[in-house]
Amino acid sequence: MKLKHIAVLGSTGSIGVSTLEIVRAFPARYNIVTLAAGRNIELLEAQIREFAPMLASVESEVDAAILRQRVADLDVEVVSGVDGMRRCATWESAQMVVSAIVGAAGLVPTLAAIEAGKDIALANKEVLVAAGELVMQAVKKRGVRLLPVDSEHSAVFQSMAGQRNEDIRRIILTASGGSLWHCTPEQLERATPQQALAHPNWDMGRKISIDSATMMNKGLEVIEAAWLFDLRVENIDVHIHPQSIVHSMVEYVDGAVMAQLGVPDMKAPIAYALAWPERLTLNLEPLDLCKLSALTFYLPDNERFPCLYLAYQAMQAGGGASVVMNAANEIAVSAFLHEQIGFMDIPKLIQDVLDGLGHQSVHDLDDILYLDSLARTKAKILSRTSIYKRRV
Repeated sequence: MKLKHIAVLGSTGSIGVSTLEIVRAFPARYNIVTLAAGRNIELLEAQIREFAPMLASVESEVDAAILRQRVADLDVEVVSGVDGMRRCATWESAQMVVSAIVGAAGLVPTLAAIEAGKDIALANKEVLVAAGELVMQAVKKRGVRLLPVDSEHSAVFQSMAGQRNEDIRRIILTASGGSLWHCTPEQLERATPQQALAHPNWDMGRKISIDSATMMNKGLEVIEAAWLFDLRVENIDVHIHPQSIVHSMVEYVDGAVMAQLGVPDMKAPIAYALAWPERLTLNLEPLDLCKLSALTFYLPDNERFPCLYLAYQAMQAGGGASVVMNAANEIAVSAFLHEQIGFMDIPKLIQDVLDGLGHQSVHDLDDILYLDSLARTKAKILSRTSIYKRRV
C-alpha cells in the first residue's frame, strides 16, 4: 500500500481535526507533510508534535514567532500569512490538499494547490462560491481530482457513481434546518448567537453553525453543487430533513432516486475523499433504520430564511454577485456573533451590499479578490449604522 502525503489547510478546525483523526487511525496509508491553521497555536503545536509535518503555517507572524519558540526542538519550519498557506498548499511532496479553511480565505491557497497539480479534498464551499468558473477551469487544465468533503456533495457524488450526467433530472440537497427552523418570525427577530449556535445534529464551527441557522449554508452548497456537478441551479432543490440521515439525493430522468444515508458524522465523507475510489473501515456507529421513528422532509420557507433565496439569485445573476454575497455574509455573521446586529439583519445586510455591488463583473483572481475586499468594507460600514440594531 502506497503512502499518501497530505497537506491540511485549516487543521485546527472541526474538519481538520476529524481529518487528523482518520490519519491517526491509518498511519500506514497517510502521512502529514504540512499543516496550516489560524490562531489556535496550542492545538497546532500538539498536532505538529504528533504528526511531524515539515512545514506549518499560522495566520499572524506574531503567533508564528511564538510557535517557533515552542517547537524549537522539532525539525519543522513555521511560516505565516497568505504566503505561508500557499507554501503549505503547494509543498512539493504533498499529493492531496484538504481544503478546510473557513470562508474566502481558503481561495488563494486552494487555487495555488490546483495549479501545482495537487488533488483537492474540498471542505471549503466558499472557494467555488467566489471563484467557481476559475477553479473548475484550473481543475480541468491541470487534470487534478476535486473530491467533495461536505456531506451533501459527497452524497451526491456517491449517488452519481456509474451514472451519466445527462440522465440527471435534479439533485436534492438535504438540510437539517439548523437550530432555529421551528421558530416564529418574532422569535427569529430576537434570536441570540447562543441559540443560533446550538446545532441539533452536527458539531461545526461558529461561522458554519450560524450559516446553518440562516440557511445560507445551504445556499452556498447550491452554488458549490452547480459548479461541482456542472448543473444549473434550477436543477438543484433543497429539502429540510431534521434527522440528517439522508445526506442528499439524485433524481434521474426515469424517476429513479439515488440517496446516500448514514449517521451524521463528518469523518465518513472525509474518509471517502481521502481514500477514493476505495473505502476505509471506520469505527462509526452503524445506521439502524429500525430505531428511527421517521425520516421527514420539508420545503424551506424562503420568507423566514431569505438567505437561501439570495444565494439562488446571486448564482443566476452571475458575474461578481456570488463574490459579493459571500463576502457580505461573512461580515454579517461576524457582526451577529459580536451582537452588533440582529439575526434577521443578516439577510438584510447581505441584500443591501448586493444592491450596491452585485452588478460588478469579474474576470480573474485579482478581480475577485478586489471585489471581495470592496464588499467586506461596505458590509462593515453598513453593520455599524443605526439601521441595523441588535434585537433584545
